[in-house]
Amino acid sequence: MLSATTALVIGAVFVSAFLRGVAGFGFALAAVPIVSLLLPPIEAVALAVLLQVAVGLRDIFALRGDAHMPSLMRLTAGALLGTPLGIFALTALSPDAARVIIAVVVLAGLVVLVRYRPTHAHPHGGLAIAAGIASGAFSGLAAMSGPPAVAYYLGAGTSSVQTRASLLLFFFFAALMATPGLALAGAIDARTLWLTVVSIPALALGTWAGTRAFARLNHGQYRMLAIGVMAFSGALAGWRGLSAFL
Repeated sequence: MLSATTALVIGAVFVSAFLRGVAGFGFALAAVPIVSLLLPPIEAVALAVLLQVAVGLRDIFALRGDAHMPSLMRLTAGALLGTPLGIFALTALSPDAARVIIAVVVLAGLVVLVRYRPTHAHPHGGLAIAAGIASGAFSGLAAMSGPPAVAYYLGAGTSSVQTRASLLLFFFFAALMATPGLALAGAIDARTLWLTVVSIPALALGTWAGTRAFARLNHGQYRMLAIGVMAFSGALAGWRGLSAFL
């Protein structure tokens, strides 16, 4: 019989997976704060990462035809370069100060995205690498790799199907990159592995339901949803960072 904690974790995974299925991102954004109420934060992060690896093993085959592979590969390469830069920057910045800086950058970028609506797809290779470096740096600074990658695709004008598929695969690769470090930090133990296994059905069901909801959105609706999730992400990061100084 499942404990109350395990049942609550599974519920949080389902809700987060639904958001992931609709938007193509936001799983860790939703799951980590909720699960952190039940588990130590580093275990919550490890659970989110392992679940994204698990579902990503399916996505890599199911979505590779929909993703924009050239930009995806450049984003991933950039993230490999950027992650050590972010970790190095933590020697000069606290995680809370980093969150405030990231929040300002994200919210400023959203103002530009709201005003700028590309009329045709034009993924730029150099910008993809730069966005990947920024994603890696944000990940190293405050475990927030999403905003630069999402902003890149919204600005590139790719279709909602391409954007969603590319983001899902990018976060799979990002989770793969994060897994060894979490293992070395001792965050992956028997309890984390158990919670990962029992949460997979909720992850699959939530992703399926979110995917069904995504199919009903047109490009404009998807864009506004993505911008809304980004705005929430930036506001949450800013609030978490500022609360440490108040």
